[in-house]
Amino acid sequence: MNFLFIDWQPSIDAFSIFGFGVKWYSILWGVGLIVAYQVVQRLYKQQNIEERMSMLLFSCCFVGVLIGARLGHCIFYQADYYLTSWKGFVEMMVPIHIEFDGSWKYTGYAGLASHGGAIGLLVAIILYWKKTGLKLLTVLDNIAIAVPAAACCIRIGNLMNSEIVGKTTDVAWAFIFHSSDSLVNGSLVPRHPAQLYEALFYFVLFVVGILIYRHWRKVQSMSDKSPIAVGTGFYFGLCLTAIFIFRFFVEFIKKEQVAFEQGLFLDMGQILSIPFIIIGVYCLLRASRIKND
Repeated sequence: MNFLFIDWQPSIDAFSIFGFGVKWYSILWGVGLIVAYQVVQRLYKQQNIEERMSMLLFSCCFVGVLIGARLGHCIFYQADYYLTSWKGFVEMMVPIHIEFDGSWKYTGYAGLASHGGAIGLLVAIILYWKKTGLKLLTVLDNIAIAVPAAACCIRIGNLMNSEIVGKTTDVAWAFIFHSSDSLVNGSLVPRHPAQLYEALFYFVLFVVGILIYRHWRKVQSMSDKSPIAVGTGFYFGLCLTAIFIFRFFVEFIKKEQVAFEQGLFLDMGQILSIPFIIIGVYCLLRASRIKND
């Protein structure tokens, strides 16, 4: 075995309080949302948008992402379980697992889908736009600058859970995940750390978005119109296009999440990425038609 392989078996609990384990995944979800909120709050301040608008946006997005991610996982990946019995339907809505004898235990939401989260986020933003009257593309662009930071944290959470693992490989940086998903004929084998690949990409995208935004802020006094201005849809298009093109291709080195994907030419993650890529490219093309005065 290659001595450079990383033997990955962290505890999924960061710490416990009165016997209740607080999971790394939950913490990183929270950190990601807080970082995104802080970024948007700063962007709003720079753009002279009322501070209370950023708090309302955070509340809408938190609920939208959580509901969308949960329903997305249940409907896109495990509809045969969650939509075919009252037990599955309850577990889809409430973070518990119901035993055969009718007893239950708290599990947290064991299954959240990023595509569902993206859909839930868009619905939340539309409702926010209707309520506040802010320009929709301005809201979308500000959110898009912050979203990659949250996505990075969530994927690190997946890494801590040893879930969404990659396919087997012998590259020097392969991870040996100690989870049932990583077994091949009962043995643990080195795999691509696909979660880490995504986390690193999202971090780079976040930095790139911030740099482009700062460049626009520096030169905006020289031009009333710019294809990279907030409100053109450029950042929203960049975020969707980059994230979901990367997601499309990284799926080729991911292990299938559910059994039915084994018979598909493209897996569910790739199929669901295509509409987002199309919308993102359209927004980029639309923004590119804006000419500097």
